Amino acid sequence: MENRRNLLRLTGSMQQVMNVRPVTYDEGRARGMKAYEVKNGPLRFTVTADKCMDIADVSFLGHNISFLSKPGLMGRNHYDTNGAEAQRSIMGGMLFTCGLENICAPCRVDGKDYPMHGRIRTTPAEHVCADACWEGDDYTVTLSGEMREAELFGENLVLRRKITTLYGQNRICIEDEITNEGFRTEPMLLLYHMNVGYPLLCEDSEIVIPTRKVTPRDETAAMNVMGWNKMEAPKDNEPEYVFLHEMAADKEGNTFAAIINEGLGIGLKIEYNLRELPYFMQWKSIASGDYVVGLEPANSSVYGKPYHIKEGSLHQMKPFTSEKKRIVLTFLEGEQLKQVKRETENLTDDKSLK
Repeated sequence: MENRRNLLRLTGSMQQVMNVRPVTYDEGRARGMKAYEVKNGPLRFTVTADKCMDIADVSFLGHNISFLSKPGLMGRNHYDTNGAEAQRSIMGGMLFTCGLENICAPCRVDGKDYPMHGRIRTTPAEHVCADACWEGDDYTVTLSGEMREAELFGENLVLRRKITTLYGQNRICIEDEITNEGFRTEPMLLLYHMNVGYPLLCEDSEIVIPTRKVTPRDETAAMNVMGWNKMEAPKDNEPEYVFLHEMAADKEGNTFAAIINEGLGIGLKIEYNLRELPYFMQWKSIASGDYVVGLEPANSSVYGKPYHIKEGSLHQMKPFTSEKKRIVLTFLEGEQLKQVKRETENLTDDKSLK
């Protein structure tokens, strides 16, 4: 309890150094959207209760980490799930969750339309809770909520999310449980779209991924595959590149992806488990005004639902079964930047893991 006593000696209220506060936006496309602002020492972030408990903006040590697309911060819109028009409602943010019936390009299967990146990313949460309290010697902020993707005579999939962060640890832990509460087997596609922007992302940045093989999605990506781990200066009207990675992992399936900026002395590491999320995609855009890298662990391929149906590899859940996923975001500084590069080398060099 010594850490707790020392902190309470130094503060009038723990809200001085760590807190969670509900907010409701009051202008523009974000008008009416409910969210939670979290402060954890040098780490600050926003969780959007009205959009899947996803994480919007993030800053660390005063530097912005996340990407925000041209439409800016926004709530739910009438075009959220209208085919390719849904691209107008993708604001980016640190995380937007793709699924649960589709994760990539809009498609039509058996006469039914599936919007771009699916519907769950704009689904408002129910049973939302936010708390800040001592758990033993740790001062902890916890947020939780439940999102349901359901249709009359259709699917009934529930995503329960818990987000935690501990004072003194520059980390955000996301724990999800997806349950099929329907009476038929359902496809369940899930992709965590993590989006990094300026100034963490710039020409000084390095993309650190323990990859065994990099496969470009298309001809445009193939022409730029040699530079997958670097960021160039912005280039007007440059098309996006998407790379598929075959990830190295430890014997338990643990792996990660990171972006570091030695000039700023900070970085971001995203840890997850291949057994839960066996696919990993990297989205890279150096286009002026759309300058972003997306790090995307998933349970399905970027080629999408039609591809998996054709290949007979569509991920499905039986009635009343559940799956758990865990992702940890760690915000790096100092010696940790070199350490994450050593971890990458250790994973890719360890022949016993191949």
